[in-house]
Amino acid sequence: MAEAVLPDQPLIAGHKTPAQISAEISAPLGQRPNRTWWLLLAISGSALGLGLLAIGYELFTGIGTWGLNRTVGWGFDITNFVFWVGIGHAGTLISAVLFIFRQSWRTSLNRAAEAMTLFAVMCAGIFPLIHMGRPWLAYWMFPYPNVRGSLWINFRSPLVWDFFAISTYFTISAVFWFVGLIPDLATLRDRTAPGLRQRIYSFLSLGWDGSYRTWHRYEAVYLLLAGLATPLVVSVHTIVSTDFATAVLPGWHTTILPPYFVCGAIFSGMSMVLALMLVTRGALGLRDYIQQRHIDAMSWFILGTSGVVLLAYVTELFTAFYTGNPYEAFVFKNRALGPLGWSYWIMVCCNGLVPQLLWFRGVRHRPAAVFAVTIAVNIGMWFERFVIIVTSLHRDFLPSSWASYQPTLIEGLTMLGTFGLFFTAFLIFCRLVPVIAIAEVKQAVVAEQGGAAGGH
Repeated sequence: MAEAVLPDQPLIAGHKTPAQISAEISAPLGQRPNRTWWLLLAISGSALGLGLLAIGYELFTGIGTWGLNRTVGWGFDITNFVFWVGIGHAGTLISAVLFIFRQSWRTSLNRAAEAMTLFAVMCAGIFPLIHMGRPWLAYWMFPYPNVRGSLWINFRSPLVWDFFAISTYFTISAVFWFVGLIPDLATLRDRTAPGLRQRIYSFLSLGWDGSYRTWHRYEAVYLLLAGLATPLVVSVHTIVSTDFATAVLPGWHTTILPPYFVCGAIFSGMSMVLALMLVTRGALGLRDYIQQRHIDAMSWFILGTSGVVLLAYVTELFTAFYTGNPYEAFVFKNRALGPLGWSYWIMVCCNGLVPQLLWFRGVRHRPAAVFAVTIAVNIGMWFERFVIIVTSLHRDFLPSSWASYQPTLIEGLTMLGTFGLFFTAFLIFCRLVPVIAIAEVKQAVVAEQGGAAGGH
């Protein structure tokens, strides 16, 4: 584990001064986007447009355009919902939890991870809304005094739990992200020529003057928000897992789901963060700020959570067959050997076997190989949600009610649209604010240099 953090390497390569850090990280914001950025934006924007068309068609026609039926009432919609909530988990973990534990290597990753959280939660929130069938009535989810007489929301409904979980998670994450941006917005304000952009930075920096009193108040608020956000790492995906765990359906009603979902969310979220940062590292020329030290630390996180997820797979199988419950045994046998067994083995290979490559130093030190592993993990984690939801539903208690499930073109385009939204938002984010936290990197470098000087 000592090798994973590579303590002999400096946090930032090149022995940079604070002025160099500000100039290099903010440099991409003042440059015209290159052709690669425009090409990626065109691809993601096209995917987003197709998704919006699919959602619009579904709203005018009804959710009968999906491949759902009386047996499989949840399909691509809830699969993608759980997937995107999981992707957003890494932002809170990297930003809040690692900040509380004073892990300085997080400073090169936390800004992008926090932004990724917001975009992923936005993607997740789409699916419960359109699954309602009448999303324009979504305000009925608020428990407020109304003119509908004694009609109140059903507080036992998983849809209500998801609404409160997602709204709370998004609010705290957005505030935490914006507060962390304030010192950097002030830096951009001071470095930008007079004009509209400078006025926007000046307004958003909230009068930041860099004084000791301002820094003291800022650090107190940031620590408080980190403390508030930390329980969300456990609570949000635990709430999502109880959508399944409180059911009576075999394969769902199990106490292992909350920790299983939380670790799986961290697993997929860390993989997505690492994938995005590897691309950003090369595209924006930030190799001095995102070094092998950071890749190794993230790889060890992925390895650890992969082990927990693989243990959960084995525990589920053992429990199903050891208890002697014929319904549980049938569900897990059907998952592995039934009509959708191919999806189960994709899940096991991508989540349990492929990450084991990260044990090898030669793999970890090749960014292309690490990127391939992270993509495989996210594919596997999407299939994990698909397996849990669909394979538990398509073979019910009564063989007469069994039904197959096949997603429609509308479902596929809707899913594609959420990926388009995610990457479009991330590309625009990279052009508007620093993708790496300037102030936090400066603090970490100064502290490291001071510690090194003290040691010598």
